[in-house]
Amino acid sequence: QVHLVESGGGVAQAGGSLRLSCAASGQTISTYTMGWFRQPPGKERDFVAAIPWTGNRKAYADSVQGRFTIARDNAAETVYLHMNSLKPEDTAIYYCAARDGLTASTDSRQYNYWGQGTQVTVGS
Repeated sequence: QVHLVESGGGVAQAGGSLRLSCAASGQTISTYTMGWFRQPPGKERDFVAAIPWTGNRKAYADSVQGRFTIARDNAAETVYLHMNSLKPEDTAIYYCAARDGLTASTDSRQYNYWGQGTQVTVGS
């Protein structure tokens, strides 16, 4: 069983930056693919970024490509989402997820464990 806890959410101005963290416990995530998803108000949960356990072949949603960076520290059992050039449309609850698989899947159904989420609000 993997327990995930997100942190780092908050309020930012358009053009600003935030860094989200996802701390894992209960079982090592060193061989899991990790992902970030987000759910804007009144909308469905969407894929944001994913990183395999090797750290290679990352995947990003088109809407965040070039602005967001996903990274992981396996020794610290932590995954990060660096968010730059934030836009009001990035406002959402951001969820961390773990997948017992080798590829950076964009499909939320492929992920086995989920955190509770952290709110990100971007003002215009």
